[in-house]
Amino acid sequence: MTYDARRSPDQMLDILAGQGTGKLRHVRRRPAREAVTAPWPDSVPALVRSTFEGTGIHELWSHQSEAIARVMAGEHVVVATGTASGKSLAYQVPMLSAATGALDPVSASMFASLRGATSLYLSPTKALAADQRTRLEALAVPGARLATLDGDTPPDERRWIRDHANVILTNPDLLHHSMLPAHERWSMFWRSLRLVVIDECHIYRGVFGAHTAGVLRRLRRIAARYGAEPTFVLASATAADPARHARALTGLDVTAVTDDGSPRPALTFGLWEPGPPPGARAEHEVSAALDGARGSDDPADSSADVTDDLGRRSAVAETGDLFGALVGSGVQTLAFARSRVGVEVVADMARQRLWNEGLDESVVAAYRGGYLPEERRALERGLRTGTLRGIAATSALELGIDVSGLDAVLLAGWPGTVASLHQQAGRAGRSGRDALALFVAADDPLDTYLVHHPDVFFGRPVEATVMDPTNPYVLAPQLACAAAELPLTEDDEALFGPGMWPLVDSLVERAVLRRRPTGWYWARDDRPGDHVSLRGEGGDDVRIVESRTGRVLGTVDGERAHSSVFKGAVYVHQGVSYVSTELDLEDGSAHVVRGNPGWSTAARSVSAFDIIGSSASRAWGAATLHYGDIRVTTRVTSFLRRLPSGEVIGEHPLDLPERTLVTKGVWWTLPEDELADAGITPDVAPGALHAAEHCSIGLISLVAQGDRWDIGGVSTALHPDTDMPTVVVYDALPGGSGFAERAYARATEWLTATKEAIETCACESGCPACIQSPKCGNGNSPLDKHGAIALLDLLLRDAYDDPAN
Repeated sequence: MTYDARRSPDQMLDILAGQGTGKLRHVRRRPAREAVTAPWPDSVPALVRSTFEGTGIHELWSHQSEAIARVMAGEHVVVATGTASGKSLAYQVPMLSAATGALDPVSASMFASLRGATSLYLSPTKALAADQRTRLEALAVPGARLATLDGDTPPDERRWIRDHANVILTNPDLLHHSMLPAHERWSMFWRSLRLVVIDECHIYRGVFGAHTAGVLRRLRRIAARYGAEPTFVLASATAADPARHARALTGLDVTAVTDDGSPRPALTFGLWEPGPPPGARAEHEVSAALDGARGSDDPADSSADVTDDLGRRSAVAETGDLFGALVGSGVQTLAFARSRVGVEVVADMARQRLWNEGLDESVVAAYRGGYLPEERRALERGLRTGTLRGIAATSALELGIDVSGLDAVLLAGWPGTVASLHQQAGRAGRSGRDALALFVAADDPLDTYLVHHPDVFFGRPVEATVMDPTNPYVLAPQLACAAAELPLTEDDEALFGPGMWPLVDSLVERAVLRRRPTGWYWARDDRPGDHVSLRGEGGDDVRIVESRTGRVLGTVDGERAHSSVFKGAVYVHQGVSYVSTELDLEDGSAHVVRGNPGWSTAARSVSAFDIIGSSASRAWGAATLHYGDIRVTTRVTSFLRRLPSGEVIGEHPLDLPERTLVTKGVWWTLPEDELADAGITPDVAPGALHAAEHCSIGLISLVAQGDRWDIGGVSTALHPDTDMPTVVVYDALPGGSGFAERAYARATEWLTATKEAIETCACESGCPACIQSPKCGNGNSPLDKHGAIALLDLLLRDAYDDPAN
């Protein structure tokens, strides 16, 4: 295998011709762009500048120079330029300058005997923080004492970090759970804090973003307690309105630097549609021949493209073939899949192909959540050094880890957002060579539409990064955390806004806070942060233990454990198959034995949506709109065993407990006879309701500043609690997040926009721009665009909003 081969995108596409079962449907080429350079700002200290010049950076790209100059002058900045545009220099140079005392020489001199000025780097993933530390350490700037602080950091190392490190790389979760509650132990660090970096800031959206906004306000509050007012630097490659988002996230006036001066190689982006599963075409041709012998004259039988008749091969399996072909030809390739199982399958297919061809299969690996820290670090080193030539990954590798040798990126199915699409495709071409990105369509209507409508695929704008720091369901627990760190005072309104006071009163009434002459104090014995998860994960992690050796293979969160490591599940880890023999939820462990039974497993579950009670309602003619409490219950009931061909060879029952989510929802009902009078017959109603539900979730941000990934929904032609056709949209986090409540208050505006979005969409029968959803658990079926329009016409005929809102 020739690993140093340099192939053009056209040559890579030639390699893929005839691979898999499908074909290239469309190719679009993005031209290369020349660099716009600028000199180093005078404010950069000679030591730091000479260090970067030693790596070959004698001049900067224009956006780097502008951002560095602004940050060195104490201005809060968000750098929002393309992937591989060198955004990291905008904060690396100031961080290292702070470590040498250049940002604040008086303060640095005062604390020189301790550690000098300090910087805090926050990233949404451990991998990104580890990558940044490696890059900073390679610069070896004298005086910079770097440390990564996360859940994997041993206690004795944490003590050294607290006492000596002046550049700490961590994440919002550890800041929330550890550094802020124990701020007194970190007093010297806070006192000398000069810079806070928030990398990949577009990730902080929805409820996660709102919680992070609260954490950052708490950070500013603690820093001020010790006399520090740090400068904030944010970076993002995919933000629709970066200045607005940065201001909402930090509560500060932030300047956006968006004119990208970096050079950019040409990118060839292809859309690939898999064909029928292997063997299906031959079966179809035999059937067609028999039909012909019987005198069939159906013109469809003579069609060369029979994908619609036979179904489409999975994007994961197709990507596995394409991935193996590229890696086997010496092309360093990254393949993204949407699930952990998909990642393991893609990597294993490529390894098997290399082995069959007499090539080294160890150059391929999988990368996903649940791996142990040392395994993740080894994989990241392999990517950087080039010893790994192919890696299959979840979105865990979507963010800015520097992999300079990648020539091609494969995307197995729509990644969910345009922002993720750009991030994933942008992993290729970072070395300056022309690159290839290939989208492999999954077998669902959304991907089908995209692969056949390239203008929609390439023309969709990046979604707005929606986040509301005043959301009372998020702000209340953040205020409780703040009060436990330092008593709340009237001065805190400048940080949290006037909306804090009704929430503070409520916390006092519930005996969570206690009012004293000097402020509002935490009134309980426990720590509030222990009850607040920034990301809303599904329970504690479950350890996956190899029974014979006792070795921990990895972890999986409690919610995913029900569907991935149940008794009898086949669990794949770096191409090695294991079978789960026991899932002990009380102990938090799943026990597995090594072995490949020759089949895979897939969990089956049932969900139920109960309406607990309506706290507000109003009539819209025959329709009724409600807001109240919703209970969502999900239980894994059985699992299927499937052969590699996809054939199901058995279904086996499981006895696992239900998982319950109690939250808030908005729902509306219409009598069946009203639907029938409007021409919405029983066969049309399920698709019409489902389509209206999808589009209404997609437009929730219009009235509620909610992200569709924080919203759930269900539609049914006969809901057992209402005895009528019902659509429910609910907050997808325990206790609610405020989105459903706001949607109820502005329901006329919200649902009118929903109707108009469907009605004015140019598509014939529904597309991602109107009724198809990237997160649909039913594969976007059934959907009825015209039925949805008629349904919403009927719903809105006598609609009005609550005058109080």
